[in-house]
Amino acid sequence: MPQLIFFAAVGVAAVIGYRAFLREARRVTARARRAENERSAGSMGTLVKDPETGEYYLAKD
Repeated sequence: MPQLIFFAAVGVAAVIGYRAFLREARRVTARARRAENERSAGSMGTLVKDPETGEYYLAKD
């Protein structure tokens, strides 16, 4: 019985780790894609509109 609990805990940890890995990979890929688009357009950054004030500011990574 302890082996079953151990392997279940290892399995849950593996699933959580895999999901965290995918989330980080998506974030890094999006940042790289955004940087590539900025380089191709010749811009110095990406502007983001603040929904409350309507002002634009540079996106923070």
